[in-house]
Amino acid sequence: MTRTDILMTGRMLPSVVEALNERFTLHRMWEAPDRDAFLREIGPRIRGIATSTMTGRADAAFLEYFPKLEIIASFGVGYDNVDAHEAARRGILVTNTPDVLNDEVADLTIGLLIATLRRIPQADRYLRDGKWLEAPFPLSPSLRSRKVGIVGLGRIGKAIARRLEGFGVEIVYHGRTRQENAPYAYHGSLVDMAQAVDVLIAITPGGAGTRHMIDGEVLKALGPSGVLINVARGSVVDEQALIEALREGTILAAGLDVFEDEPRVPQALIDMDNVVLLPHIASGSVHTRKAMGQLVVDNLVSWFSGKGPLTPVPETPYRQGAL
Repeated sequence: MTRTDILMTGRMLPSVVEALNERFTLHRMWEAPDRDAFLREIGPRIRGIATSTMTGRADAAFLEYFPKLEIIASFGVGYDNVDAHEAARRGILVTNTPDVLNDEVADLTIGLLIATLRRIPQADRYLRDGKWLEAPFPLSPSLRSRKVGIVGLGRIGKAIARRLEGFGVEIVYHGRTRQENAPYAYHGSLVDMAQAVDVLIAITPGGAGTRHMIDGEVLKALGPSGVLINVARGSVVDEQALIEALREGTILAAGLDVFEDEPRVPQALIDMDNVVLLPHIASGSVHTRKAMGQLVVDNLVSWFSGKGPLTPVPETPYRQGAL
């Protein structure tokens, strides 16, 4: 029986590689010494792709290699690494890995918020440097009496909000539309919400539509006691405007898990003492990454078993019955 040809664009967990290798003829793009020659050779046979945000963008030029491509299974809840509209135009469906990472990302967001406000990494360095022997660590800001604005009240945004409820803080949100069943106040203007809150948490999807939506104007509205937490995409925040806002005291502090040009982080941010920086680890636990990888496998297996995709993205033609 002929096995279906699948392309993996970059390294994934060994469990994902093994599972796909058992069921399909798996081609590993990252092992090819000449990427273009490799894709020209195997492209006409490829019917499925396993990819992630860390392994390049699946745009129109990339999709040209694959005339028989049926499905792109992307690792991660965000899928701005795939031109989903172009894929839909070509009749290619796209899947992502939602829900299995909601709790992990929400937990990390709360941890990053507390670490940023209470200056936990700075306190750790203070002790390690022997400074506690000289004087107590300075008093930190607090989460008490703060108002939190969530930019993007999707699945993860709601999980973050539920955790914040336990801290007794007021929660509001901004998004493209008001959610009728949401128990939090809605702000149609991001600038207006920034003016009304002390903490801004970004958990909106990336892409052209949200690029630099948190800019100098929003940061100015957030104000000198304001804290920005970004667990969305680096592109959502104007990084240079953020650096200036932190440097000039326009806002108090920031906690960042994502950056515009990962893994390259501006030295200006690294040198600042009022920023907590993480290397894009919001979903980075063994448990959650395994679950995400398994969903990549399950989407491909389900599709090629004739059962349809498990988690198609909104742009995919499958939902409109075109496949």
